[in-house]
Amino acid sequence: MADRYAVMGNPVAHSRSPRIHSLFARQTGQDIEYTRILVEPGGFAAAVAGFLAQGGRGLNVTVPFKEDAWRLVHTRSPRAEHAGAVNTLVLDPDGRHHGDNTDGVGLVRDLRDNHGARLAGTRILLLGAGGAARGVLEPLLLERPALLVIANRTADRAVELARRFCSLGHTEGCGLPDVTGQHFDLIINATAASLAGAVPAIDPGVITPHSWCYDMMYGNAPTPFLQWAARHGAGTALDGLGMLVEQAAESFWLWRKVRPATAPVIAALRENH
Repeated sequence: MADRYAVMGNPVAHSRSPRIHSLFARQTGQDIEYTRILVEPGGFAAAVAGFLAQGGRGLNVTVPFKEDAWRLVHTRSPRAEHAGAVNTLVLDPDGRHHGDNTDGVGLVRDLRDNHGARLAGTRILLLGAGGAARGVLEPLLLERPALLVIANRTADRAVELARRFCSLGHTEGCGLPDVTGQHFDLIINATAASLAGAVPAIDPGVITPHSWCYDMMYGNAPTPFLQWAARHGAGTALDGLGMLVEQAAESFWLWRKVRPATAPVIAALRENH
């Protein structure tokens, strides 16, 4: 009988995780079943208990339950601890679950391994100070950039987030208008603006012809942020599909102790847009 895994969220019907994990399983010869589970607000803990009772072995967790997952687990990886959010659960039959956050390592691997980005010694601008930003800060800082600036619509949140992570590297927090006059090698959109067809309100002068712009969102067409980046002369503009696959591969490894090849899976998803 196949081992059971799932992704929980609300909404969750759009999730590509079942397709990704089925491709991983086929590639590595693992016998798993992976489904989507829609969870109502306030129902996360009960949904996890129900899935465990049905033999569930592991879960991916998406919006809006990553902080619920962080509170639910008994042990956490250091990166999940720092992030204050969990996107991967390793379920223990005795109910003592382990939580991890694979988002940041997924982002770094996509940039570094799939696209050849050099992160050490660079100036990075991270847009947003919510859960998506928190989830990627530690892995980004472990790459040793010269500076990582967190810019957010509410400056206080960015300042507080930078303070929380300053022990890992040179971080600063500010409001979106405060980056005017600076230039960055890598600009990462960790806001949900693209979902609303919008772009964070920053000065396009932060972009140079050598800048990389990366949207953690992805779609069938370039996101509004990537269209904005291209319009203002960014050297490279990338969406988050590779990050999605890379973070899933890390989850797969945590569950199965087998590391799948990601390049063919990314290619398959691009073809099926």
